Amino acid sequence: DLTSETAATLKMYGVDRADKQQALFSRTCLLGRRLLERDVRCVTIYCGGSNNVPDFNWDAHANLDKNHRLNAAISDQPIAALLTDLQARGLLDDTLVIWTGEFGRTPTSEGSNGRDHNILGFTMWMAGGGMKPGVSYGATDEIGFKAVEKPVTIADLHATILHTMGLDHEHLTYSHN
Repeated sequence: DLTSETAATLKMYGVDRADKQQALFSRTCLLGRRLLERDVRCVTIYCGGSNNVPDFNWDAHANLDKNHRLNAAISDQPIAALLTDLQARGLLDDTLVIWTGEFGRTPTSEGSNGRDHNILGFTMWMAGGGMKPGVSYGATDEIGFKAVEKPVTIADLHATILHTMGLDHEHLTYSHN
């Protein structure tokens, strides 16, 4: 029920956008903010559909340009609104926002106009939750194939995320073998 939201807030998120997929993701981001306001500790907002609907997911093994333009149009406005709204409400200090995908993408084409999964180099961003604004950490080689500067392991990434949540990752580690 979004009736208690102001018209300005609904517009900022784009809940009224004519495109059905865009409006759905806008609503999802707004609902995510509402959950955070009600002290839900972990909220996942997923942008994309199943692989059975090729245009509405980020898994662009074909038609990369069309796919990414479409999904960026779905996500850009509501993500910007969510960050702006969290900041305005004082929630961004205590909320870690992580934007990432399942993998990076290879810099070379797969077939004619897609990209394959790439586990050697990918980009993600984090905001709020104690993250220092404006920091860029690490780099890939000149064609974006693999991390060559300050590579981060998944374990280190998880340790960073847990640290922002006030948890010591070493207390959650089970060493074996």
